[in-house]
Amino acid sequence: MKKCVMIYNSKSGKSKSNGILSEFREVLNDYGYNLEIIFTKRKGHAVRIVKKLQDDIDLVIAAGGDGTFNEVIKGNLLRDKKLLISQLPLGTMNDVGTMYGYNNDYINDLKILLDGTIKNIDVCMINNIPFTYFAGIGNLVHISYDTPRYLKEKYGRLGYIIYGLKELKGGLKSRKLRYTVDGETHVGNYSFIFITNSYRVAGIDNIYNDVKLDDNKFEVVFWQINSKASLIKNLYLFRTKGVDEIPDCEYYKTDNLIIDFDRVPNESWCIDGEELKHRKKRFKFSINKDIYMLVPKTNIDKLFVSKKG
Repeated sequence: MKKCVMIYNSKSGKSKSNGILSEFREVLNDYGYNLEIIFTKRKGHAVRIVKKLQDDIDLVIAAGGDGTFNEVIKGNLLRDKKLLISQLPLGTMNDVGTMYGYNNDYINDLKILLDGTIKNIDVCMINNIPFTYFAGIGNLVHISYDTPRYLKEKYGRLGYIIYGLKELKGGLKSRKLRYTVDGETHVGNYSFIFITNSYRVAGIDNIYNDVKLDDNKFEVVFWQINSKASLIKNLYLFRTKGVDEIPDCEYYKTDNLIIDFDRVPNESWCIDGEELKHRKKRFKFSINKDIYMLVPKTNIDKLFVSKKG
């Protein structure tokens, strides 16, 4: 039989039934896999697990939230021989999983994954640290990793909104910086900076038109917002118009971006819903093409340029 390792984050999302792991094992056995389940115990644990796996593993499944998936990719990139990876989304927001076509029916999701196809995906890098779909800095981006776990477990996605409304009581700050994209340099003060490789972020669908996960490009937004009224207006426009039609946004699709802050930002970056602490003023963004992923066929034509599996 083929060998499958499931990296399982039991703390992701809401509580699961006691028999869910037995059901996972049964499904994988039906598909010809002998399953080993390894539980993550702390932040960063999945990185070390994947890095140390044997080379003869046929499939690695990241069973958890977007942060768990990020760690699996990070661990895979540290290996000499890269393994075939996949994601089974069990988290609260599951932006990546929803984009791929999963629907929170865990057993059915596992089946559509195993019936899927292999794709070479773009992995975005910030100072050589990978992220799969989102890197951001600015007002409120800390909500994704600072929202208390009890709110997420009790209310799901609503927990983020409850915590975000509380955080909005503070004022909006901007950061002075210089950025260079495709050889052109710009200077300004910005409240939000988003670098993404997804048409879905923070539970909002279709933020960008025609996002592809293998086109060697990521999407970039610099946002100038100086008041709560402006924030509400821009969020409305964000939901109803193309991002390139919003007056306060500077939007690019690129594979080469450098951001230089005038001083080390007080805030951390948020990457794939987790905190990235730093002590730097310069951040370089690029694309890595070393990762192959088993993905469902559900949204394959929408998400990929290449038709080859």
